[in-house]
Amino acid sequence: MPVSCPVCGKPAEAAYRPFCSRRCADVDLGRWFNEDYRIPAAESDDETDTEAGEDGDDGAAENPPSAAAHPDAGGGAAGGLARGLAGTLNL
Repeated sequence: MPVSCPVCGKPAEAAYRPFCSRRCADVDLGRWFNEDYRIPAAESDDETDTEAGEDGDDGAAENPPSAAAHPDAGGGAAGGLARGLAGTLNL
């Protein structure tokens, strides 16, 4: 059974399945980014689901994680990433 493109309705191409082209795949991705599509979430009326105090502060800002604790720490905020990209790009 042929699959039709969810964006334009043309027959889907194997390389872009379930879309017919890169353009339709990008259009669909843009719709997700623009929040045109939404996944419904169940809303809870029970306020005990949150662990925040009465003032709404969960205390996360009091103990921020140390940069040295990260395995890629060193050489700046994005040191590990920059070194990895430089190696990939042969810089």
